[in-house]
Amino acid sequence: MPIPYKHEPFTDYKTDEAAYTAMSDAIQLVESQLGAVYPAIINGKEVTSDHTALSINPADIKECIGTVHLATKEMAEQAIQTAAAVYKTWQYTSPVMRADILHRAAAIIRRRKHEFSAWLVKEVGKPWHEADAETAECIDFLEYYARQMVELSAGKPVLSNPGEHNEFHYIPLGVGIIIPPFNFSLAIMAGTTAAAIVTGNTVILKPAETAPVVAAKFMDVLKEAGLPAGVVNYLPGLGSEIGDYLVDHIQTRFVSFTGSREVGCRIYERAAVVHEGQKWLKRVIAEMGGKDTIIVDADADLNLAATAIVKSAFGYAGQKCSACSRAVIHEDVYDTVLEKVVEQTKTLQMGNPVDRDSFVGPVISEKSIEKIKSYIEIGKQEGRLMTGGATEEETGYFVEPTVFADVHEDARLMKEEIFGPVLAISKARDFGHLLEVANNTDYGLTGAVISNNASHIEQAKREFHVGNLYINRGCTGAIVGYQPFGGFNMSGTDSKAGSPDYLLLHMQAKTIAQSF
Repeated sequence: MPIPYKHEPFTDYKTDEAAYTAMSDAIQLVESQLGAVYPAIINGKEVTSDHTALSINPADIKECIGTVHLATKEMAEQAIQTAAAVYKTWQYTSPVMRADILHRAAAIIRRRKHEFSAWLVKEVGKPWHEADAETAECIDFLEYYARQMVELSAGKPVLSNPGEHNEFHYIPLGVGIIIPPFNFSLAIMAGTTAAAIVTGNTVILKPAETAPVVAAKFMDVLKEAGLPAGVVNYLPGLGSEIGDYLVDHIQTRFVSFTGSREVGCRIYERAAVVHEGQKWLKRVIAEMGGKDTIIVDADADLNLAATAIVKSAFGYAGQKCSACSRAVIHEDVYDTVLEKVVEQTKTLQMGNPVDRDSFVGPVISEKSIEKIKSYIEIGKQEGRLMTGGATEEETGYFVEPTVFADVHEDARLMKEEIFGPVLAISKARDFGHLLEVANNTDYGLTGAVISNNASHIEQAKREFHVGNLYINRGCTGAIVGYQPFGGFNMSGTDSKAGSPDYLLLHMQAKTIAQSF
């Protein structure tokens, strides 16, 4: 029988004054720790290099979050050999013991929830409500995967003939490389790491280059929770320096990656090469982004539609692989929904996320803001600018929530992932056309249908080709264990994080038949 599970509750900082005070105190605590130095961690020991990099607050680029030591290929080799050596014993540890470590880690983060949320505010520019939701998701991943491992440890029942006994169970793969993204630098980083180690693997954790400090703080949690040295090896570094080396290594058994399509495809291609001395075909678990669509039917709740579009498009400044970067609206209600979207967008407060009331914070980096600005210029050629389009770069990387209307379904703004607060809106003739435009993309991650037509909803369930489809709500905000998350096509391998199947991607099945 499955062990009962309920996701971590969210905090309402606007109505809960005690929580507001706790979060304010947590931000002050984090500010008192800014500027610390974070070496790599291999086999539980700090390892330094001659090269360092700064983690910068994207909302206040003069503020240094911390300094990390960048790993060299020699350090990467040391980490691989450590993980391989520790795997020889870790793979045979009790699954219950491994699960207990995750439960303890979850308890530690739960006690320090506001503190971890404050680190997300500072290092990656998350507004309070987004940071709180991510910290809750981190706790959920740890708790959920711990429970799933206990269930899987019994294996699955198979049939046996008279005079024999058959068993079917799962064993770990080996050494894995964990490459998480900046935009969920706590939740996805912790979730992908936890899934790998609770199933008996050892890993090298290469944190996002723009979010290494949050990962270093998570390493402290794992140590406090009792994780043996060398099971997780923390290796901040540049992808150009150590990324290919880790992926190509003959002792790498799997790669768990979340990030851009370009990098994901590169990893997939390189992992497919069988090098001399390699004894397996490497497994790749990849989530590579999306071009996600909310479609609005003629008989939809138009207020609901506008709110779903705005929140899904501009939450965390559009820096979610699930973000609504395009809305397709039935021509009969197009003008009304467009007006409501623009009206709501203009009310969003942009600013430094240390302010509780900021809804739209900065984008992550100078490279990111330059890319978004280029797409805004493209949008001015492809559509009608309704609101936004400006940037504020004096103190940080801020882009106004931007809405383009009357964008053709085949325009670049409707096809290419921008990863910023830019929304393209297109018109459709009928429901069939709405679905046609929604599926007119290389991606297939999330989507939403706003409709009160039962037959149209059923049609969308069949034909809207995305891994996560939402009906009469926004297209972001999947909850662990409730809405398993992962997409089709160029959105990745549809690995479905937070699902009953996810841990199996880190394991291999073994059959044992014994005759009597």
